Amino acid sequence: MLAEQFDTFLIDLDGVVYLDNFALPGAVQALAQLRAQGKRVRFLTNDPRPARDEVLQLLAEIGIEATLEEIVTCGWATALHLREQGWNRVYVVGSVSLASELRRAGCEITETEQPQAVVIGCDQHVSYPHLDHAATQITSGARFVATNADESFPSSTGPRPATGALVAAVQTATGQRPLIIGKPYPSMFRAALEGVPPDARAVVVGDSPHTDILGAHQHGLPAILISPTPTVFASPRDFRAPDATLSNLTELFTPGTHHRQWSTPSFPWPEAVKAGVAAVVFNHSGHVLLQRRADNGQWGLPSGHVEPGETVNEAITREVAEETGLQVQVSHLIGVYSHPSSQSFAYPSGQVSQFITSCFRCQTVQEELHWDGVETLEAAFFSPDNLPADLLPMHPQWLADALANHPTAYIR
Repeated sequence: MLAEQFDTFLIDLDGVVYLDNFALPGAVQALAQLRAQGKRVRFLTNDPRPARDEVLQLLAEIGIEATLEEIVTCGWATALHLREQGWNRVYVVGSVSLASELRRAGCEITETEQPQAVVIGCDQHVSYPHLDHAATQITSGARFVATNADESFPSSTGPRPATGALVAAVQTATGQRPLIIGKPYPSMFRAALEGVPPDARAVVVGDSPHTDILGAHQHGLPAILISPTPTVFASPRDFRAPDATLSNLTELFTPGTHHRQWSTPSFPWPEAVKAGVAAVVFNHSGHVLLQRRADNGQWGLPSGHVEPGETVNEAITREVAEETGLQVQVSHLIGVYSHPSSQSFAYPSGQVSQFITSCFRCQTVQEELHWDGVETLEAAFFSPDNLPADLLPMHPQWLADALANHPTAYIR
C-alpha cells in the first residue's frame, strides 16, 4: 500500500481533505490512520484568504487533528519570503487574515507610503481601486508578489475566481511578471519541508495536476493525484503526470497499490510552446555567422520567434536582418528541433518556453554586418573549427547537422 512507502505526506486541503468547509468522504479516517502509523503530515493550501489559525480551527471542527506548525498556506509562505528578503513595508490586495499573517512575520502594512512590495492575494471585497493602487505602486518600483496564481478554486457550485484572476489584471496593466509563492512554485514546498529531515520519504497528495503534481515534480518529489478518473498526459516527461491516482485518501491503504518512480528530467518545465526559427549562414570562406546575444551574453546562431501572420521563411530572414544587418535568402531546411531537453529556454524574467525550431541554411545577399546593440552585442563570422566557448548549448547540434549535408531534413 502507498501509505507504507512514505513517512511524510504533504497534503493539499481544498478538494482533497474538504470542499466548502465539509470533510470529503474518507478524509477524516484516512488522516487518523496516518497519525496512528506515526506518519508526518503537512497541510498545504493555495487559498491565501485564511490565516493558519483559522485553517486549524476548521480542521478541528470537521474532526481532523493538526497543529499550527503543520499548516502551510500560500499566505504564510509569502510572509516568510518577505521576511527573508527584508521587504518589510507592504501594500496588500487581499483578506484581513492575509494582512494579519504578514504582520505576524514582521511586515508593516501601508496604504499611503511607497511600499517595498505589493502582495496580491484574493478576497471577495477586492475592488477596482485596490488593483489600480497596486498597479501604480508596482510601476513606481515596488516588487510584484503574488501569493499564488490559481485562476479559480473549486466549490460545490463550480469554479470561482481566485488570485490568478486578480494577478492577471495587474500583470496586464503593468506589463510586469510577478514573483509567485504558492504551488507549483518552490517557496511553498520549501516552507512545507521546513524541519523535515532531508532523508525523509516525502510525497505530495493533491487534486490539481497543474499545481500539486507539477509543483511536486519540479521540487523532485513524487506526487499522488486525488481524482475520480485517471488523468492522461501525452508525454512520459510531462511534469503534470501523477505517479499514482486515487479516488480519495482512504486508497492510500489499499493493498498492492504502487506508484511510478519519478525521475526529474534534465530540462525546466516550460510554461508555453512556441514556434522558433534559426539560421546557419556561411560566407564565401566557409565561416559561420554568430551573434552574441544581449539577453544572456552568449554566442549563438541567429534565431528567434515566428510572429503572428508570418511564415517561417519570412521569420528567419527578418530575424537575421534585425540581429546582424545581413540580408539573406533561405536555401533549404536543415531540421526541425523540438526535444525539451535542448529546446527549453529560460528567460531572465523566469519564464520558460519550449521552442519548436525550424533551422534553415541561408545564403547571404550582402555581407555587411551591423547591429544596434539592443538584441545583439556583437556579430561575426567564425571558422567551424574555432567557435566561441560560450556557445548556446543547442546550437552546436544545428551547426553539425548543417555541415553534414544530409539529403533530407533532420527531425530531432
